[in-house]
Amino acid sequence: MKTVVCSATKTIVISPDDPFVIIGERINPTNRKKLAEELRRFDFTRVRRDALAQVEAGAVMLDVNTGIPGADEPGMLTGAIRAVMEVTDAPISIDSSTPEALEAALPVYKGKALVNSVTGEDEMLERLLPLVKKYGAAVIGIANDDTGISNDPKERLTIARKIVERASDHGIPKEDVLIDPLCMPIGANHEFGRIAFETMRLIRENLGVNMSVGAGNVGFGLPDRPPLTTGFLLLGMQVGLTASITNALEPEIYKMILAGDLMLGRDPFGRKWNAHFRKVSAARAERRVTAPEAAPITPSSPTS
Repeated sequence: MKTVVCSATKTIVISPDDPFVIIGERINPTNRKKLAEELRRFDFTRVRRDALAQVEAGAVMLDVNTGIPGADEPGMLTGAIRAVMEVTDAPISIDSSTPEALEAALPVYKGKALVNSVTGEDEMLERLLPLVKKYGAAVIGIANDDTGISNDPKERLTIARKIVERASDHGIPKEDVLIDPLCMPIGANHEFGRIAFETMRLIRENLGVNMSVGAGNVGFGLPDRPPLTTGFLLLGMQVGLTASITNALEPEIYKMILAGDLMLGRDPFGRKWNAHFRKVSAARAERRVTAPEAAPITPSSPTS
């Protein structure tokens, strides 16, 4: 099953047969005080800079979140989306569950957006799915509902099925629904990884829809998080995970996703792997050429 999203000039396909889709997570004011301050002033300088840096690092989509309590989210989200479109053609994941913000932002976006996200809560589905349908977007559905987050993979599957079916009731095709199987901090419970992978397997086998997850959550509270993120992604790719909102600026994460695509037959003849190697090698060579030469060491004068 293929999920297609696009900007005005660039199309991205999310599917088990295509390269893994990295959705850059950095345009989000959570725990980013300076970004939050700029957004409140409708200053999108940092947004533009983050957008360019993430695309340069390998993100093919960008998540845009401007959720700040008490602030003008519709205005900030609209401004941030315009700012991103000014500097890159990467498709956008519009990250908000506020109807007013989505109603303001979706008409501004030029292309087919991905709305991140809805949950299985009845009220949430009825508030947001009509907007997704109205603007022809795709949507991420999170596998939890009014009862909270279940640790039973079969219960998460049940909620995922409900989201897909409710989306269909609103005229949203199955291929335009991605499911977030939930990635929870493994430091809080060593079973959370296994639960997530089993949920992915069940969703793949029973629903066949694409999946996206916030992979960085897995290492929350633990040291040296990038290897945990990459481990989670590589294991997830084998059981149906096709996209992730993650930190594209972390070289280890990007490189391991490329390795996963190559190992799973999604990088014919290793073209992307080799292109990345050449890009990194060229950057290193350029740094060596442009680095200032070290000052020559002058022998000390002999003491008298």
